[in-house]
Amino acid sequence: MKLGRSSLRGPTQPGAQESAAPARSPPPHLVEMNMTNGGKTTLTNRLLSALPNCCVIHQDDFFKPQDQIAVGEDGFKQWDALESLDMEAMLSTVQAWASSPQKFARAHGVSVQPDTSDTHILILEGFLLYSYKPLLDLYSRRYFLTVPYEECKWRRSTRSYKVPDPPGLFDGHVWPMYQKYKRQMEADGVDVVYLDGTRPREELFHRVLEDIQNALLNRT
Repeated sequence: MKLGRSSLRGPTQPGAQESAAPARSPPPHLVEMNMTNGGKTTLTNRLLSALPNCCVIHQDDFFKPQDQIAVGEDGFKQWDALESLDMEAMLSTVQAWASSPQKFARAHGVSVQPDTSDTHILILEGFLLYSYKPLLDLYSRRYFLTVPYEECKWRRSTRSYKVPDPPGLFDGHVWPMYQKYKRQMEADGVDVVYLDGTRPREELFHRVLEDIQNALLNRT
């Protein structure tokens, strides 16, 4: 995950006008990323209910249609490759939030609390967020949930997916792609806070919540 500010936007779209800089401190937003089945969705949902004026964007909502997912050299459809996602569309959605957090919140059914109306938080929840460079500079907190191989494989085996996993997918594609992108993230020097996804959910929730609340109190 990563906490950022709404005044930090991606590239201006052609023909778009820059809005005036806000007079008050810019509100932060939060990003979360990890391998499949690391606990990111559970943590995101807890934070969403605990933080004021909080919205979420799920990277999984930006998968391309199945017929556009290529088959790789490993013999599997490349669902865990960055190319399987429409990241430009995701970036545009983040920019829509940044340009008008209140409007975005109301459009997505989030009630804006009057006593905290100058604070807006965005959670980006996904598994390849730190591999798309246009998003990297938009946040001020990044969290990376990790679980070991055996635990991750077991969790994956207990889940049901819209597109069922073919035999051998985890070992032949999912885990190798996770390792590939994690190495790339580390080589690029992306600053993340690692979280042990095997720790109790309450412990992880309170640790991250406290960190975010402290960041909100200390922003200038």
